[in-house]
Amino acid sequence: MKIKHILIIIVIAIGLGVIVSTFVNTSTYADFSEALAHPGKEFHVVGKLDTTEPITYNTKVNANQFSFFMIDNKGVKRKVIHNSNKPQDFEKSEQVVVVGKMESDSFVASNLLLKCPSKYKEDKKPESFGSKEFPAKKQ
Repeated sequence: MKIKHILIIIVIAIGLGVIVSTFVNTSTYADFSEALAHPGKEFHVVGKLDTTEPITYNTKVNANQFSFFMIDNKGVKRKVIHNSNKPQDFEKSEQVVVVGKMESDSFVASNLLLKCPSKYKEDKKPESFGSKEFPAKKQ
């Protein structure tokens, strides 16, 4: 076998390895009901923070864990446990995406994605930015 053929086989093998590895650890968007039906599988769950329930975060006990209740897009409420510190302004987030797995009755999140409220509200947009003329550049 020529070296050229061996290199082509190696490139093909690496390409197949990359393709297979991208499909192995993919998670999908779901709700808490689907995540509960498949407890070992990782899901992205989109929802809102339930402000009627307390957020548990005690830095003296464990600074790397906090829990809260979230309501998914179908209205199902679950306790979410995140093994990391609480993000700044977490309570102000409009939408929360938790990435993780169901364990017993709680969702254990390995990652959190927050959509914070926009400081640019529709009703506060300026009517126009005006027309400003700039002087010609001196040469």
